[in-house]
Amino acid sequence: MGMFDTVSDETIKRGECTDIYFVRTEEILEKERVNPLVSMEVTAAALPDTWGIFCGLSDVLALLERVPVTVDAMQEGTLFYPGEPVLRITGRYRDFCRYETAILGFLCHASGIASATAHIMCEAKGKPVYSFGSRRQHPSIAMMIERAAWIGGADGVSNTCAPSGMPVVGTMPHAMVMCFPTPKDAWRAFDRDAPADVPRIMLCDTYCDEKAESLHAAGCGATAVRLDTPRSRRGNMRAIIEEVRWELDSHGYSRVKIFLSGGVTREDVIAYRDCVDAFGIGGAIANAPVVDFAMDIVEIEGKPKAKRGKRSGIKQVYELVCEKHRTLPVGQTPPANAAPLIRQYIVDGRIVKQSDMQEARKRVLAWIRRATDAAKDKNNKKGSPQKKQSGKSSA
Repeated sequence: MGMFDTVSDETIKRGECTDIYFVRTEEILEKERVNPLVSMEVTAAALPDTWGIFCGLSDVLALLERVPVTVDAMQEGTLFYPGEPVLRITGRYRDFCRYETAILGFLCHASGIASATAHIMCEAKGKPVYSFGSRRQHPSIAMMIERAAWIGGADGVSNTCAPSGMPVVGTMPHAMVMCFPTPKDAWRAFDRDAPADVPRIMLCDTYCDEKAESLHAAGCGATAVRLDTPRSRRGNMRAIIEEVRWELDSHGYSRVKIFLSGGVTREDVIAYRDCVDAFGIGGAIANAPVVDFAMDIVEIEGKPKAKRGKRSGIKQVYELVCEKHRTLPVGQTPPANAAPLIRQYIVDGRIVKQSDMQEARKRVLAWIRRATDAAKDKNNKKGSPQKKQSGKSSA
C-alpha cells in the first residue's frame, strides 16, 4: 500500500483490483479445465441523457496490452446510443475475466464525465465552459477527469495534473482575497504579479455585494469579474447578474466580462447563457452520473450465445448519412454509404491502433457544432413568419 488510499498501476495491470467473484470463477474454471473462446461486448441499456460520448478507451488499451485478446471498439469521442456495443473483447475467458471490473470502471466513469460535458457544451451555445470540478473527486483520478472533460468539449481545465495539450486555467480563490487587507489590495497585487498571459479575472463576492466589488475590481484592471456566491446566498441570480452588467456598462466598463462559477449546473447554463460570458463548472462535470455499462458474453466458440435480455452475436454499429445509427450482426450487408464505427485496436495482445485525445475532442466538437446549427435552424423556422397565401380572400 502507498501513502494514500489508492490502488497502484501495477496492481490494476495484474488484474488484482477486481471483484472477488472473478477470482473465484477463474480458480474454478482452471480446476475444471474450462476456458472457452468468447466474445464479450460492452453496452449500456440506458443513459443519463439521450446520447453519450464514449471515453476511457486509452486506459483499457493500456490494461490489455500483452494480454492474449483482440479488442475492437468505437473511437473515443464517438457519440453512442443505448444498447449499442462500444467495445468488444475476444479471447479465452480465463485470460481476461478478472479485468472486467477495471475495464468497466475506466469506461463508465470517463464516459459519464465526457457525456455530461458535451451536453453542457451544447447548451452553452458557444459560451466558454471550463472544468473546475477535480476537487470534487479523489486527487488520484484528477488526470482522468480533466482528460474526459477536455474530450467532452470543455474549453479548459483547472487541475495542474491535466494531460499536456490543454489550457490549464484559473485565477484566484476567496482565500487569496482574504489574505490581503482589502479586496482592492488583492486585485491590484494579482494584476501586478500574475503572468502576463493570465487573464485578469477578479473574484468579486468575498465581502460585499457583487455589484460593488465588481465595480471596484474593474477599476483595478479586471478584464472579467467572477461571481462565485454560494448557492445558499444567491437569491435571484439573474437579477444579480443583470445588475452587475448594468453597473459595469454605466460606469464605462462595458468590455469587462462576467464569469459565473460556484455550483453551476446545466440548468444554470441554460438560464444564464444570454447574460454570462463564461462558466466554470465543478460538480456537474466531475460528479456526473456514470454511464452504466455492462460487459456480456455474446458469442462462445464462434457461435452466437447470450444471457436473456442481451442480443447474441458480435455486432457492428453503422453511422448513416443522416447521422443516425444502426446496429447489425457482423457480416450482414450494411446500408449504403454507412460508416462502421467499431474498429480494431488490439490483436492478440498487440496494440495496432492508439487512441488520440485531441482527435477524440475534434469528433465531439464537430458533433456539438452540428447539433447547435441544427437547433438554430429549427428555431429560425419556428420564428419565421408564414408566407401569405396567394389568391383572393373568400370573405
